[in-house]
Amino acid sequence: MELSKYATLQECIKSTTASRLGIDNTPDFEVKEALKAVCTKVFDPCREFVGGPLAISSGYRGPKLNKAVGGSRTSEHMLGQALDIDCDTFKNGTNADLFHFIKDNLEFNQLIWEFGTDKNPEWVHVSYSRLHNKKEVLKASKVNGRTVYTKWK
Repeated sequence: MELSKYATLQECIKSTTASRLGIDNTPDFEVKEALKAVCTKVFDPCREFVGGPLAISSGYRGPKLNKAVGGSRTSEHMLGQALDIDCDTFKNGTNADLFHFIKDNLEFNQLIWEFGTDKNPEWVHVSYSRLHNKKEVLKASKVNGRTVYTKWK
């Protein structure tokens, strides 16, 4: 099922953890609608910006899958509103370029520079809400083995 011009439902719900643990990660109608919105409003413009394929390393995560991967109890992934996007898989630009494109050009609820270095994140987390987007920009890093989020400067 196509969610948008460049994204399919399958790539937004795939999970090796779900497959390995036998977790059904099938979204309901409301989650599919949220996935359509984040793919149309964020993923498609990003795909056009880089001029080639982008990897969705994490999309929808049902509650059981989210718990299995250690996701936040309030993760927007569980609502179908968040994607983790990675340029490195297909070598179409850098994650840093993608991050700045989203920050400077698109509507979003939350944008996170996920780990990596000061020059390039390992991946970009972005969420989009059909109701309200607060444009919160954060950086995730590990401190004493724990993930810490700081405001983007």
